[in-house]
Parts: sequence; structure tokens; C-alpha cells
Amino acid sequence: MRRNLMMGVIISVIMLILLGACDRTPDLGSEGNPVIWSFVPSGDPERVEGGAEAVAAMLQDKTGIFVETNVAADYAGVIRDLSTDPPKVHISSLATFAYILAADRGVVEAALVSVRFGSPTYNAQFIAHRDSGIRRITDLRGKSFARPDLLSTSGWVIPMLTMRAAGINPDKELREILDLGSHELVVKAVYTGDVDAGSTYVDARSRLEEEYPDVMDKVLVFQVTSDIPNDGVQFSPAVPPDMREKIVRALLEIMETAEGKEALSRAYQWEGLEEQDDSFYDPFRQVLQASGLGIDALQK
Repeated sequence: MRRNLMMGVIISVIMLILLGACDRTPDLGSEGNPVIWSFVPSGDPERVEGGAEAVAAMLQDKTGIFVETNVAADYAGVIRDLSTDPPKVHISSLATFAYILAADRGVVEAALVSVRFGSPTYNAQFIAHRDSGIRRITDLRGKSFARPDLLSTSGWVIPMLTMRAAGINPDKELREILDLGSHELVVKAVYTGDVDAGSTYVDARSRLEEEYPDVMDKVLVFQVTSDIPNDGVQFSPAVPPDMREKIVRALLEIMETAEGKEALSRAYQWEGLEEQDDSFYDPFRQVLQASGLGIDALQK
């Protein structure tokens, strides 16, 4: 009887250990719990996805950390996934305004900023069809306007502030505002005449030259904005500091290889990466403050 009792206790202990092992979440970065890196397409989603997957494979080879990538529909979706507990996204590549929004919520921290055309900053541009008659900001009154995304810094936030500075309230004085999902689709809509004007990063037109050889001639840039910090690589606070440092060092090394440059260029037209923390975005925060609009108002 005592022997049966002891066997019962031993079996119960073993079952509890097994159940505990089943309930335990695998370590972050393992095959069972990979690090998730979420991208938002600035252009063709399939091209972005291909470049992102190639970089993830290089990261895994170099660090042993399992990394999975996805291409989100918009910045708001990435921020939502960063904000869950535990987070559904561990690494993001948010544009400036979306990053500041997420950082102010405490769900992401800057680590790397991309370099394009030799600079960690870029500009937004206003575009219109050559035959539209639009040549200045004030000509936009009563016109249809395309943007990539409500939270796109170059595609909307800075252009919207520029319009307001010129005396135009876009919510009331533009005939309609269309969200098209990418900068390339904004250029295409202006080229085909589906919309009167739009805003993108400089110079999104070049991505369509193969499909539309005359796009640089038919789609005019009629104003360029002030400097904006580039997008980059940001981490959820849920990523341990040593893992974050390992990934940062690996990405910097990957960017020094021809294969890595090709993959990151395919995904996001990145030519390089440089380390920058949250303070890099402070001048842009000052622009937002000077506009008189709070960050919450800019989301509406």
C-alpha cells in the first residue's frame, strides 16, 4: 500500500513537471518563439517582403536568433502589435511620426536610422500631373489628394503641416483625401489622373520609371519640404538588451556586405545604417510642437 502511495506521488510530481514544461513559453529568439520584425511597405509589398525575408535569414545565420518578418498593412497596425502584452512585434521599421507616437507610448525604442543618398534625413514632396495646372500649395483647394498612409511622415504628416502653414486646412479645403497604401501607388494615381495631387518621399517617382518611362516628365514636383529623420530599426522593450545589441551589431555587419545591401535596398532602399537613439527625433518633435497640433490630433 505504501509502495503504491509512493508511486502515485512520484507519478503526480512527474506529471506536474511535464505540464509546467508544456506551459512554459520558449525563449524569445528560439524556433518556437521567433523575434518578429514588422515592415510597412513604402512600395510594392512583394518586393519589400522578399528583401525583408533575405535580411532575416542573414540575421539568423549570423546570430543564431530566429527572426520572422511580416509586411503590415499600415503603421497603426504595427503600433497595435507592439502595444500588446506580450508584444506581437519585437522589431519595427517605423517612419518618423509613427515612431514618435509609439515611443511616447513606451512600446518601442530607437536603435538604428537608415541612410539614403548619403543622409539619415529625407524630404517629402508634393506632386501633381503636368496638365493639372497645380503649381503651388494654394492651388490644392478643391482638389483630390492622395496619401500613402495617415501616419506616414513624408506621405502625410509633414505635407499636412506644410499645407496648414500655407493657409489651407486639408480636412476642409481638399475635395477628398485618399489612402492608397504606398508611395508608389500615390505616384501612379497622379500619373493616371485618378487624383489631382499627392505627397510622397523624394523621389518616389523613380520607382515607377521602368513601368512608366515618362513618369518624371508627366508627374511634377511642385514643392519639397524641410528635412525629416529617416526610418530605421526600433526594438520593443521586451527584447533583452544583450539580444538587441547582438542584432544591431549583426545588422551593421550585414549592411557592409553586397548581399546585405542588396536585400535592404530591395526592401526599403536603405544604403546604410547608423546608430541613433531617441534624441535623434527631438528636432522633429519640436516641429510638431510648433504646429500647435498635439500628436493625438494628428492621428485623426
